[in-house]
This record gives sequence, C-alpha cells and structure tokens, in this order.
Amino acid sequence: MSFTDKYTKAFKYLLPAPFTIAIGLTMLTFCIAFFATRPETESFSGYSIQLLKYWEEGLWSSGLLVFAIQMMLMLVLGHVLALTKPVNYIINLAVRSCNNTAKAAALVTLLTVMVSLFNWGLGLIFGAIFARKVAEHATQLKLKINYPLIGAAGYSGLMVWHGGLSGSSLAKVAEPGHLKQMMIGILPENEIALLPEKISYWETVGSNMNLFVMALLIIILPLAMYWIGKRATSTLINISSNEEKQEIKLIEGAEKLDHSLLFSLFFGGVLLFYIGYKVVIDYNYDLLLFFNPNNINLLLFSLAIILHKNFYNFLKAIDKAIGGASGILIQFPLYFGIMGIMKSSGLVTDISAFFVQISNETTYPLFTFLSAGLVNIFVPSGGGQWAVQGPIIVQAANDLGISLPKSIMALAYGDQLTNMLQPFWALPLLGITGLKAKEILPYTLFLMLIGTVIYITGLLLF
Repeated sequence: MSFTDKYTKAFKYLLPAPFTIAIGLTMLTFCIAFFATRPETESFSGYSIQLLKYWEEGLWSSGLLVFAIQMMLMLVLGHVLALTKPVNYIINLAVRSCNNTAKAAALVTLLTVMVSLFNWGLGLIFGAIFARKVAEHATQLKLKINYPLIGAAGYSGLMVWHGGLSGSSLAKVAEPGHLKQMMIGILPENEIALLPEKISYWETVGSNMNLFVMALLIIILPLAMYWIGKRATSTLINISSNEEKQEIKLIEGAEKLDHSLLFSLFFGGVLLFYIGYKVVIDYNYDLLLFFNPNNINLLLFSLAIILHKNFYNFLKAIDKAIGGASGILIQFPLYFGIMGIMKSSGLVTDISAFFVQISNETTYPLFTFLSAGLVNIFVPSGGGQWAVQGPIIVQAANDLGISLPKSIMALAYGDQLTNMLQPFWALPLLGITGLKAKEILPYTLFLMLIGTVIYITGLLLF
C-alpha cells in the first residue's frame, strides 16, 4: 500500500464527518470549561446548566448568525459566478495552451490562485472546472497528461483564499464594531474602548507583508507545479465532456420575465450602478475600504445576475451551488456555541494567558500560524475557526502589545495552509473532476510544503 493510500485510509479512520467533529469539539470544550473554570461555590449540576446557557447564547447569537449567512452567500454566489458562460469562455480559451502536463499544471495553478484571491467559492469551482476541461481537451487530442497533478493545481486556490478579498476573518474585522462586539465579556470595558473600530483591508489584504506573500505565491506556486509537471508520469486518459445540453421549452405568460435578458440586465445594472456610487461617494474611490462581507456579496450577486443573462439560469445555478453551503448552515452555529462557552466561562482568557506566557513579539505570530493550521484540520472552515480562535488571538495580541492585523493574517495563513492536508473542501472538486482524494494528495502536500516556507518567511520578515 502506497503512502497516499495509507494517508487517505488513516484520515477516514481517524476523522469522522465535519459535523460529528463539531459535536465532539462542543463536548470537549464543555468538559474543559467545566473542570478548568468551575468556581468552588458552584455545584456540579448548577455549573453544568450555566455552561449550557452560555452555549445556547452563542448558538443563537444574532450577530454570529448574520456572519454564517454572509459566509454562505459568499460561497454560493462565488460558485454561481463560476458557472456563467463568460467564465466558461475564459477557461476554454486558457485550455488551448494546455498541451502538456507541465504547462497545464502551471496555468491552472496561476489562474486558480488569482481567481481565489478574489473569491474562494469562485476559485474552488473555477479550478475544478478548469482541471476537468484540461482532461477533456487531452482526451480529444490524445495528449498524455498527469490528471491528478492537474486536479491538485485546481485545488491550489484553497491555500491562498484567506489572504484575499473573501477571507472570512479579514472581511469580518473590516466591519465597523465587529472586534469590540466580539470581545465584550472577555476584555475590560476600558480595553475594549482602545480596540480599533475596524481593521480595513489596507491593514490586512493590502499590507506590505501580505502583498509580499501573495506575490511569492503567484510566482512560485505555478513554477513549482511546472517543475513537478516536467517530472511527473503522464498517461493517456479518457474523460468525456460533461457539458449539459440546452433544454428547449415553451415559455408562456409571466415566465417570460424569468427568461428576460433585458429585465435581468436592468436589475443587475442598477445594482452595479449603486455599487459604483458607494465606491465613489461613500468610500471616496477606495476599493479596499469598500470590501466587507455585505459589499462583497452585493457585488457577486449583481455580477452573477448579469452574467447568467436571466433569472432562470441564475436560479438553476443556485440549485447546483447551494449544496456546498450545507456545512456552513449546520456547523457554524455549533462553533458559535463553542465560542459562547469559551467566552462566558473565562476559558478564552486562560488560553490567551498561556500564549502570552510562552510567546514574544517574534514567536507569537508563528505560534498563531501553527495553531491555526492544526485547528483547521478539525474546524475546516475559516469562518468557524475565526469564531472559535479569533477572541483568543485578539486578547493575546492585546496583552503582548503585538500588531493585531499581523496576528489575524497569521491565523489566515495557518487556516488556509492545511486545506492541502484536510480534503474536506476538495469534495466539490473531486465530484467535478472524477478524481479521488488519494490521487491528488501527494501534490497538495507538495504545495503545502512550499506554502509553509512562504508564509513563515513573510511572518518573520515583517
């Protein structure tokens, strides 16, 4: 049995479904909080009920449920955008240059990384469709390629997304008041007042450190995949086209509105005009100040409406995309409940104090990066991870007097890195390409090693 076979088998054996993991983490957090924070004056039964109340408060927190919906829309609308004809045209154009494994791996990686820095849902589906189209192209022309390597290239965007415009933690801290609201009950009121109202994308996505890291990723990852593509074994494959045939149906009465190009263009155009107005008037031409979860989703919504050309096509794409967001819908509240226990019981403060004791200005971002990578294996969601780990990072950075934007970027880097190890988000790609997790894992682990070096270099240099 090969290493990847053993690895895949071990992952399946040791890790149940993400929902089951979320339940297990909830129970583990409850037990840790009970034994670590129970006051001597509280009875066992009384404190158990109190912790359950903390859990319920977090579970149905209105602000956090808004966050869950925002992240769902970001994934679904990005996926819907990837299913439009213009995106398909761009992919078909790029596929023409993919006449060998090395060139295909490099080009798929380059474009997937760049698209994922805009939106992770768009990048995930874009990369999957691109990899599939390369395989169909190779089948048609009888070209030898290494399809698993191309599939891994299509998944590369999940290793860079959190440092881009749709990064969950970066989008949330760009919202006015989010940081202060999150730290209520954890930090004293006078310290909460000193926290920034928001941390704009200029301080995270647009920081010198992140621009340096993104430049390295855009240059090095495609070159590395080209290098390994030159050395990988290529074979003839047989992948048939999975493009759907256009259905012809009689459109009558009010249905004509559903299929109307002018109506959808008008509605989408109004939204785009309003977005332009906000950029010019509300944000004084500053695009990075414009980006927050609501504005990102409004932009994705308007583009998807316009590029699908009518509401009927848009809704068909929504039906395809919505299944990918089921994990967010049902798992996020559980992570919010975990945060409720940790926050109200004082567990966040205890964990933050531990990090403060073992860290200094140089090592703290590295500890955050490594711990975020570990947590992501069990909490395979940037938004869920921010809900659980965010308060710890904010308090520890505050106590150490370390740059808060840099600390948040360290979490983002760690969270996205181990997506190359944890195949949860690869499921849509595997479904589209027809590949198996064990086939792409050797190459995603190769990407992870390169990413580790790039991210640690950025954290140490800046």
